[in-house]
Amino acid sequence: MNRQPLRLLILLCITLGLAACSEQQSAKLPILGRTDYVENNGKLDTVYHTVGDYSFTDQDSMEVTPATFEGKIYVADFFFGTCPTICPIMKQQMIRIYDTYKDNTEFALLSHTIDPDHDTVAYLKDYSEKIGVMDNSVWHFVTGDKDKIYDIAETGYYVTAGEDETAAGGFIHSGAFILVDKQKRIRGLYDGTKANEVDRLINDIPKLLAEYQ
Repeated sequence: MNRQPLRLLILLCITLGLAACSEQQSAKLPILGRTDYVENNGKLDTVYHTVGDYSFTDQDSMEVTPATFEGKIYVADFFFGTCPTICPIMKQQMIRIYDTYKDNTEFALLSHTIDPDHDTVAYLKDYSEKIGVMDNSVWHFVTGDKDKIYDIAETGYYVTAGEDETAAGGFIHSGAFILVDKQKRIRGLYDGTKANEVDRLINDIPKLLAEYQ
């Protein structure tokens, strides 16, 4: 029996499979936000939007700045502790991400309260422990000056956050989860109220981490 055609077929399948895997691994997430171009020695360099500087305080009274996430990618969101609408759903979805990647030293989570008058450091500590986050090693729940929180939401992450007396709970904010890379660039926006969107985020995190391997 001539096995040559069978061997060629097997070899072709293996080759195509490896090519597909290579293509999947090499696929990069887009870089979102404003893009500028700066002339440098007659050439145009691309300058991508970055989140920018900030300084907040987390549930363990630690100052949280961009330096906190040096060498890490992270997922950010905005919430408030007394939110009667989307926040509980978002936190359950964020817990899924936390449980999946909490042992990865190149990953972190950052949740900003938009009601700092109520959501003090002590409140955020109690809140985080109630959902099973016992320290700030991975997930930072931050409070601070509300104007600075609202500003970083809109100018840094391109999402909505602020007071609105007509909204349930007195505040309005985006339900987005924002994926940020090690250069503080936005690499993905996901609806944190929808499980399928969070599934996509969970699958995109390894793709982003692979860029740094």
